[in-house]
Amino acid sequence: MSAVNLGPVDQIPLGEGRAFVVDGRQIAVFRLRDGSLRALDAVCPHRGGPLADGLSDARVVVCPLHGFTYDLASGCEVGNGGAPVTAYPVHADDGTVHLSVDGKVHA
Repeated sequence: MSAVNLGPVDQIPLGEGRAFVVDGRQIAVFRLRDGSLRALDAVCPHRGGPLADGLSDARVVVCPLHGFTYDLASGCEVGNGGAPVTAYPVHADDGTVHLSVDGKVHA
């Protein structure tokens, strides 16, 4: 599984998400308040909302357009029975974010 270097982890403030384009896919990377990282498709399948701009906590992110809520670990929609998003393995190494698009957690 190959990892893509997304740059310094500090570009993502604690408690927020940022969108990246990787191999033509929009992917949102979230830096949780404990410093851990999670990555999901950046576009909500309900109406195309920008998930990187949603409110997140240690478990979920809420789409800012219509409130659909996605589990940050699995990508499953947890509130309205909506379609899931893909979750991707992501980690920081020496202050750099590395994302794997090959090793999808959920499709």
